[in-house]
Amino acid sequence: MTAISKHFQPDSALAQALPGFSPRPAQTEMAEAIATTLKSKGQLVVEAETGTGKTYAYLVPILLSKGSAMISTGTKALQEQLFHRDLPALRDAVAPHKQVTLLKGRSNYLCIHRLQQNSAHAAELSKTVQKQLVEVKRWSLRTEDGDVAGLAQLPEDAEVLPHVTSTVDNCLGRDCPVYEDCYLVKARKRALEADIVVVNHHLFFADMALKDVGFGELIPTADALVFDEAHQLPDIASQYFGEAIGSRQLQELAQEAKVLYLTEVKDLRQLDKAADKLLTSLRDWRLVFPADPQRGNWRQFQQQDNVIEAARMVTESLEFFRDVMKTAIGRNQDLDACYERCVEFIHTWHWLQQTERTGYSFWYETTPRHVVLHQTPLQVADKFGGFVAKSDASWIFTSATLAINEDFKHFTRLLGIQQAQTLCLPSPFAFAEQGMLCVPRFLPQPHQREMLDALLDITTQVLDANPNGGTFVLFTSHRMLQLVAERLAQVTDRPMFVQGTVNKRELLADFIAAGNAVLLGTASFWEGVDVRGQALTCVIIDKLPFGAPDDPLLQARIEDCRLRGADPFSQVQLPPAIIALKQGAGRLIRDRSDRGVLIVCDQRIVTRPYGKLFVGSLPPLKRTRDLQQALDFLRTINGEATA
Repeated sequence: MTAISKHFQPDSALAQALPGFSPRPAQTEMAEAIATTLKSKGQLVVEAETGTGKTYAYLVPILLSKGSAMISTGTKALQEQLFHRDLPALRDAVAPHKQVTLLKGRSNYLCIHRLQQNSAHAAELSKTVQKQLVEVKRWSLRTEDGDVAGLAQLPEDAEVLPHVTSTVDNCLGRDCPVYEDCYLVKARKRALEADIVVVNHHLFFADMALKDVGFGELIPTADALVFDEAHQLPDIASQYFGEAIGSRQLQELAQEAKVLYLTEVKDLRQLDKAADKLLTSLRDWRLVFPADPQRGNWRQFQQQDNVIEAARMVTESLEFFRDVMKTAIGRNQDLDACYERCVEFIHTWHWLQQTERTGYSFWYETTPRHVVLHQTPLQVADKFGGFVAKSDASWIFTSATLAINEDFKHFTRLLGIQQAQTLCLPSPFAFAEQGMLCVPRFLPQPHQREMLDALLDITTQVLDANPNGGTFVLFTSHRMLQLVAERLAQVTDRPMFVQGTVNKRELLADFIAAGNAVLLGTASFWEGVDVRGQALTCVIIDKLPFGAPDDPLLQARIEDCRLRGADPFSQVQLPPAIIALKQGAGRLIRDRSDRGVLIVCDQRIVTRPYGKLFVGSLPPLKRTRDLQQALDFLRTINGEATA
């Protein structure tokens, strides 16, 4: 028995510390592979299917190792779960001497200086922000870590948050008058002193992007790096290795300058006028884009005369704004910081007007009020792979969905880690007994108008057969979700929850509490959602999750692939769709006692040659083309629940 495997025995300290723990061979195999990688300073990619227990499989060897470690999760919610729930009991049982801390991005911590600054001129803020500011001030008197997640009385997207947190752009750093009391500085200090730091992928890449230009210092140098939910890494890396500038950033800069005019430089009337001019040009800039929120190809869109003129006005007002602030340099620290941000914004703005450069996708995205321009690299393998190769650390990547038919080449190629060892571990669940996969016969093609009626019919039949259980209906587009939601509300009295009506956490809690509800969701509900037992016994997926053909980033990657002489469909479009379907299907069976039905409403999974790759990557559920058979299985589950 190895030093690692003894910790996964029925009589181990781990088993005593964790109620309901039972040994799992795949979990032990994964832990031993990670321990070997830690010793060799190597790279390991592990697909550990649902039920393997991958979290404990990487935590035990990390806790037992001598060096420092960084664990990165896909989302802040998973980051908090790991730090507050999974790590404490395990650390106490295995390595009580280890110091563990949580580190989030800058915008998650209260900025005392900005709170004081905005409190001093609260009358200039909206009524909503004024009320929320009162709540923040009360909370600030009792918080110990300054983590705004503790502001439970405010919504996650509260309007006040940008006024009481900082960004890289507006932080004064060591020049801040309350630097010694800064919650972010304290959190970074704890991270530097800790043995294990828990971060998330966005924070990791934000720091890595800063390191690339010589300023990265958020995350301490670690001997081992573990990435959970690693399938998200290529897309997140692309975001941080690119450039972006949005009208919201520029608007906030102008608003801050107006506040400084009212409070600090009251004689500089020209600053107020320059800020107003910038705000007007930004409003006009938004108006040249389509009213509905969307993504589009910036390289093409910018050729229009009205867009050229609106961009020219933004450029002119930005430069005038900069020139006015330049006349007052040295009078006020906050104004000096605004000037520096403005200079940087102008540089980025000009850079993103130059779309003739190759190797990037130039695209825009809009919200009802704002526009963001993006420059995204089409490949991150060289940069990320080079970073890994130069490092002396061990690198571990794990997720339930990394391989396509047990092949990891797609993932390792995207990240440039093709020398990594790989390991594919099956789930201990008895999928063939616990669940059923149904692809109903005689369905219309996904693009046909009749698909809406077919999807609605299948959903209503499922609800009739599943009176005591919950149902997820997962969509690849918001448009189809809204159409089905509108029609379904007219024909069912079942509790119904629709993504976007309230925040995700509250929506999910209400769905579970209802016990037999139906939830309609898009991308964010395809992964990272854990509903066990009778609360979720059926998952319906509207179609195979290929990327939208008009997505400008996808279009650019397809074109780049063609130029390299490769097949865009097999290399660019197919792999992420397979991974996404695996994620969606993974919502169904989350426990040894779970039972349920997965219904995929897309004939292409059985009629197209590539369908075999989708099916081969799904859990080995019992399969049927007969919807009635799937409904009967649901009725059996419901009968057992009633009994």
